[in-house]
Amino acid sequence: MDNKFDVILLAAQRTGVVNPLAEAHGVSHKCLIPIAGEMLIVRTLQSVTSHPGCRAVHILIEPDGEAAVRPVAEEFARDDLPIHFIRSDSNIAESVLLGCKNGSPPFVITTADNVLIKHDCIDRAVRKLGEGADAVAGLANKDDIRAIHPLAQRGFYEFRDNGYANCNLYGIANENALKAAEIFREGGQFMNNPKRLITAFGLVNILLMRFKWVTIDGAFKRMSKRFGITMRRVPLSDGTQAIDVDNERTYKIVEAILEDRVADLKL
Repeated sequence: MDNKFDVILLAAQRTGVVNPLAEAHGVSHKCLIPIAGEMLIVRTLQSVTSHPGCRAVHILIEPDGEAAVRPVAEEFARDDLPIHFIRSDSNIAESVLLGCKNGSPPFVITTADNVLIKHDCIDRAVRKLGEGADAVAGLANKDDIRAIHPLAQRGFYEFRDNGYANCNLYGIANENALKAAEIFREGGQFMNNPKRLITAFGLVNILLMRFKWVTIDGAFKRMSKRFGITMRRVPLSDGTQAIDVDNERTYKIVEAILEDRVADLKL
């Protein structure tokens, strides 16, 4: 596998539902919210399209969202880096599958509000795919996340070795790995919904995690067996990678991080 990849960028919101944060900031879609002088989706596109390995971006969004996003997103298109718009499905798993069908593997999957995403973290995900993983997920541990801000995350997946949070950074190496898209089928957010957890991972695996009888890597091995593919964790020591813009609390935290980055560049 070379180091080239397609990006699947999830930017949709529920049909007919205005995101509360978008409403608070006076825009129709969360991805259009300005933060530190740029829209969320613009910041994420700046990061992924400036990566030398990115060969195409597939933006999953509903039609009314596309009308608002297309003008700003197309500014990042180049002859060697097309920007495609795909009508999103109401189910995240189906949206991921649509994006994969439109492009060529391997795929890096992220969200439009993941504005802190860094090149080296994408590199880690792509490298793990190149080492034989069919599907990967970036995770940071709670110590590194809390070191950035004590309120950056309020819930963690607790395992025997530590607590972890996902970084909205995933990778899929091949068509066989599309089985991993099932993880998204119930919405991808599991913390407060045991039924979603059981549907995605199986009751035995959930019990092992619930009672901290398994390490994070042990859990990935069990998930690999459940889905019949090789799933691996991408350890990310930068706690900022687990902080996306979900609400006003995380908006303010991310805004402060972005402002600190600009200040560091001026030093």
